[in-house]
Amino acid sequence: MITTPTACIQAEKENVAKVVLMPGDPLRAKYIAETYLENPVLFNTVRNMFGYTGTYKGKKISVMGSGMGIPSITLYAMDLYKFFDVEAIIRVGSAGAIADGVNLRDVVIAMSASTNSNFDSQFGFEGTLAPTANYEMLSYAVDSAKEKGASVKVGSVFTTDTFYNANENMNQKAKDLNLLCVEMETAGLYWTASYLHKKALSMLTISDNVFTGAELSVMERQESFNEMMEIALETAWRTID
Repeated sequence: MITTPTACIQAEKENVAKVVLMPGDPLRAKYIAETYLENPVLFNTVRNMFGYTGTYKGKKISVMGSGMGIPSITLYAMDLYKFFDVEAIIRVGSAGAIADGVNLRDVVIAMSASTNSNFDSQFGFEGTLAPTANYEMLSYAVDSAKEKGASVKVGSVFTTDTFYNANENMNQKAKDLNLLCVEMETAGLYWTASYLHKKALSMLTISDNVFTGAELSVMERQESFNEMMEIALETAWRTID
């Protein structure tokens, strides 16, 4: 049983909102806060993993970087859920397209995540614990996307534990199983939310195609995912009572 937080978030509990948007890149967290939140206040700078809290349409929302991979996002998610009374986390990140028909800049809303990680082995479940989104938040996101006329795909994604994989057929296997895209955090976030009886949703903008090599620029990845961020903010706003 985890009884004390890590030293990775130095903030007062009341300075963190009940709903947190989590991009991987802390500079993207800064961009979201300065672009979309009213009166954003910086609540965390430890390891330059910036966290901000402000208001969106009158409701308090936080945004904080998560870093890359399951170990990093689950560290911050565990702390936020367990020690800062956060109720819901929305991952806003990037992914590589796998499925045909998934294009650059498309927004993928992850209904579930398949993975090659064994992170869930710690829970002692005799079987495979399915990493799944919170349905209420997923439905809010789909509704918000429809209202914006956004190009959105909803389905299962592939969360990989390896950025460079010696198994060159892994992505093709994922495509054969009808997974939409590949990324590195969603399954861990969904498992952590399930373990703590909290809410989670992952929204991903397609930044590249793993088969064709087509990709967005670094600057575009950092700043131009506005459509996804706006859908995520509307989802967060609707999630707050």
